[in-house]
Amino acid sequence: MTQEREPRRRFLQQVLAIVPASTLAAGAAVSQTGCTNQPAQTGTAADAHPPKPYSPTYFTDAEWKFVTAAVDHLIPADQYGAGAIQAGVPEFIDRQMETPWGHGQLWYMQGPFHPDVVPELGYQINQTPRDVYRHGIAACDAWCKQQHGKVFGDLDKPQQEQILKDLDAGKIAFDNVPSRTFFNFLLSNTKEGYFADPIYGGNKQMAGWKMVGFPGARADFADWTDQPNVKYPYGPVSISGEKG
Repeated sequence: MTQEREPRRRFLQQVLAIVPASTLAAGAAVSQTGCTNQPAQTGTAADAHPPKPYSPTYFTDAEWKFVTAAVDHLIPADQYGAGAIQAGVPEFIDRQMETPWGHGQLWYMQGPFHPDVVPELGYQINQTPRDVYRHGIAACDAWCKQQHGKVFGDLDKPQQEQILKDLDAGKIAFDNVPSRTFFNFLLSNTKEGYFADPIYGGNKQMAGWKMVGFPGARADFADWTDQPNVKYPYGPVSISGEKG
């Protein structure tokens, strides 16, 4: 994945290009994952008093180690912008575990479940997203320990990268959770955490928005509607009023 950084950055920019500005600023990246009741610290108060290191509320220490190692590969820091770690993506994912989405309350979960049917028929796994993470991380660490003698977070980066590629390709099978479902949640939540408004815990200092030139939740753009091909000169603004 480290060899694909520039194409991946281009893909992230394309993601923002097709999302209406008004919806993303309002948190479209998490519209399907639910909201948290604990807003992230932003604005001048955060600048005057740097926030303490985040302590996960759902993930265990071992799970947190996996999440931070994995997202660092999915969106690494490079010359184009901050990576997932700097943007606070692990915090975003942990906080999503305590939302209605994390508890599987946004769709029908009574069964029967048929995992092999087409995606158009809806979610077909008898596990909530937070359970998929819990079982998926445990299964992946167990697989890594069996194959390489170490859990995922302790492997070297080339090994970690290859394992993530194999999960994405469905080449690694777990007994108690579909490995591709687990990886798809991880990848989707990583992208959401990178681009959602900072109020949800990720996109620290609007790093994702700065990277793609997204202006955020500014009140209006009337002065710029009649200036085609002129670069917008101002940085992004978050829902809480924080300026990037």
